[in-house]
This record gives sequence, structure tokens and C-alpha cells, in this order.
Amino acid sequence: MTHLASDQPSPEHLDVVIVGAGLSGVGAAYRLGTECPGRTYTILEARDSLGGTWDLFRYPGVRSDSDMFTLGYPFRPWREAKSIADGPSVLRYIRETAAEYGIDRHIRYRTRVRSADWCTDTARWTLTVDHTDARGRTTERTLTCSFLHSCAGYYDYERGHSPDFPGVDSYQGALVHPQFWPEDLDHSGKRVVVIGSGATAVTLVPALAERAARVTMLQRSPTWISSLPARDRFADALRRVLPAGAAHQAARTKNILFSVALYQFCQRRPRAARRLLSRLNSRALGDREMVRQHFTPSYDPWDQRLCAVPDGDLFTALREGNAEVVTDHVDRFVPEGVRLRSGRVLEADVVVTATGLRLLAFGGITPRVDGREVPLSDQFVWRGAMVTGLPNFAVSIGYTNASWTLRSDLTARLVCRVLNHMDRHQYAAVEPRPEGELTPRPLLDLASGYIQRSIGAFPRQGDRAPWRVRQNYVLDAATTLRADLDRTLWPTHRSAVRSPLPVPERQGAG
Repeated sequence: MTHLASDQPSPEHLDVVIVGAGLSGVGAAYRLGTECPGRTYTILEARDSLGGTWDLFRYPGVRSDSDMFTLGYPFRPWREAKSIADGPSVLRYIRETAAEYGIDRHIRYRTRVRSADWCTDTARWTLTVDHTDARGRTTERTLTCSFLHSCAGYYDYERGHSPDFPGVDSYQGALVHPQFWPEDLDHSGKRVVVIGSGATAVTLVPALAERAARVTMLQRSPTWISSLPARDRFADALRRVLPAGAAHQAARTKNILFSVALYQFCQRRPRAARRLLSRLNSRALGDREMVRQHFTPSYDPWDQRLCAVPDGDLFTALREGNAEVVTDHVDRFVPEGVRLRSGRVLEADVVVTATGLRLLAFGGITPRVDGREVPLSDQFVWRGAMVTGLPNFAVSIGYTNASWTLRSDLTARLVCRVLNHMDRHQYAAVEPRPEGELTPRPLLDLASGYIQRSIGAFPRQGDRAPWRVRQNYVLDAATTLRADLDRTLWPTHRSAVRSPLPVPERQGAG
């Protein structure tokens, strides 16, 4: 660990530092302020505005891929009409939440964490950060905290995934990645090819088709897609007779139970799930052969994330002839567009490479303990929140089969419970440690390409509770906040401030 010279002023110290002012970071700050009142905290945000993913992505049609009753916060009702909301509406909701609860006053913008080093002797994290002012000048700063909570998600904000397509330099049109959509790009009357078949692609195609001359979704292989209503009629009915908070909670509960039931149905009865989705998509498209050829993947539903299309807008664009789907491989780019392995050339004025995202653990922070880098791929995640080898550290990890916020809010509440537990027992530091060997499994157990490309750099999950990162909110909600922390966390340091207590003996695994 780097020690400051004795004549230098001590760095600013806070009880908790939250990294990332997106959906998770704002939610974590709310929980900290309400369940751990009096603790000092700040949110460090590398960008110049809050919102995280919802501020980053600006491509046409960007929207939530989960309903807002579960993607939204349980403590602040979603009041807008659409349940599947557009990106600007989600961003506005996050900003209004931060302002309403005074969270925005705790955010430090243009502040990127460059390093994080835990010192066992002081039981503190030392953070080296780069702060960029309004003129673009960057200065290095140092601050310390007792607890570090990473809410930076797991996407790389600086780079998207773009395959190395042959001949791309010869292409004479506009080449765009959705993560970096140009504000001045006008696709009106243009021929557009969208390469990809995931959530971004199925969002882009109907939005672009409203103004483009022709939109082609080029996919190597199909993706399972399900149509969902953009408005929740059940929620609308509840809003007419119940207060906003009660209606929000009831709709939230209904949608949670539905998503868990659908996931379990797909996992337990994959053949029946395939038949159901194929039948629904055939009804929406009115073309069974198109569904067989372009919307029937080789994998089973929820082996990869199920893509949702509100009110079947993708199917409407295809049915009305404003868009088409081509299942083939890119052979190479040519000046006029994309040549396929079949020999067909897709002429395009604009090519959008919706080819996926890159994952980045902890927002790019490489944590160290007493000056030594902790190899993340050797660590295990406890209760989907804390990490072995890293005292007083938590990470927000969303569900892959449900709304991100469901788990991130559970994690934020668990962090508060851990902090209050430490306070009661006068522990300065705690760390999760397994009893016995764990069989490692990938942290995110999906076959999706963007996950498989990078998941090896992340901590792993184990083969038993509390080391399994379950994809079941109902079970997690019933157990996470009721766990006996004395049976699952090791105190690693006595409080240097309060009256010291002997560190208790290990009481078993939980």
C-alpha cells in the first residue's frame, strides 16, 4: 500500500463510497440514507451526468427490457403510462429520484476511480481517483473509506464489442455501433442493415423502420423473442382504485411472480416453452415459415436472455414490409454494403453493428489488499453481494432473468444490514469466507456471447448457498435479509474507535 508522507494532509475520509451514479448507485444511496442514517457517503461518477446505462445509450428506440414496476425502485412508484418505458423516461425517473431524496447532492461527477487499496492495519480503503474539471484538466486525488460499494454494473462504457469484419475499410457508408450513436446521424430514407439479433437489435429495427427506406436485421442465428404489452392493464386498473404506492407494489408483485414462473417453466419444460413461443410468434407474424426460419433458435428459451418486444413492434415492422430478417453470415464488407456467405449483397447506406457489449468487472477497478492485487477470477461471490478476499467490499450484480433492480436493491439493503451488524458488534472489517471447498461456476450462467467472451475475468459463484448466485428473486427476498450474519461473515479487524471486543470464534457456515 502507498503511504502518504507525514507532512501531507490526511485524505478525506467517508464511511461509504459508492462507485457509479446509475440505477444501482442511486438506489444504494437511498438505502444507505434511510437504513444507516448518519453515515457519511459519496457517489463517484466517471461521467458528467447521472443515469449510468440510461445516460450512455442514445440509439433510436432505446427502452427498458423489463417492466418498470420491477426495474423501478420499490420505494418510488412508477407513475407513467407505459410499463415498458423508453430510455429518456427511465433516465428522467432516475434523475427525479436522486433529486427528491437529496442524493444528487452527494454525487461527484467526472471522478474516475483509478485504484482501490485496502489496508488491514487501518481497516480502510484508499482510493486514488482522477477528477476532470469543466475545462478537461485532470488531477489526481486521494480519499479513504471504511466500506466500498461498486455499483458500476458490468458493462465497459468505453468500448463495445465489434468483430473484425473483413473489408470493413472499403465500405463507403456510415458504420455505427449503438453504444456510440452519433447525434447528427440522419437515417431518413436510407437503407439500413442492423447486424445482430439481441435486445439492442430488436429494439433498433422497428424504431429505424419508421423513417428508413428499408431496414434489414442480419443475424447469424435466431434469438428467442416474446411480445409483451407496452402498458400493464392490471396496473392501470389498480391505479384507478388504489394509492400510487399500493398500486405500484401490487403490480410489482404480480410481475415478479410472472417472471419467476415463466423462467421456471422454460427451464423445467423447455420443449413446451419452445412450442409456446413459436405459436405466439407465428400468430403475431402470420407466417409460420418465417418463424421456423428466423425465430426458432437451436438453444432452449432462457439458455440465453429472452428478448422482449413491446406490443410486438418488431413483428409489426416485419409484417408491414418496413423491415426484413436475414439469417446468414457476413462474408465481408464491400463498398456498397455487406456481402453474405450465400453470395447475396445487402446494399446499405448505414450499417449498425449491434454485435454486443464488453463486460468489465467493478467498473475497471483492480482492488488490492495491502498492496497486492487480488485476482478476481480466484474469488467467490457471497449472497450475490460481497467477495472473498476483499474486506468491506460489495458489488451490485443484477439478475439475468429479471429486472436488474430487483437484485441491486436486495444487495443495497444487505450492505446496510452488514454495516449495522458491524456497528453493533464493533467490527471494523468483515469478509465472507467459505467453509470447505467450493465447486466453481461462472458468475453469470448464460450462453450469450457477450458473457462468454469476458466472464472468466469475474469472480465466480459456488455450488451451494450462500455462494450460489440464484436467479430467483422470490427465494432471495425470503432469505437474503434474514441470514445469520455471524454464521456467514468473518470479522477480520476490531474497531479502532469503539471499545474493543474479542473477535469471536467461527460458528459454522451459513
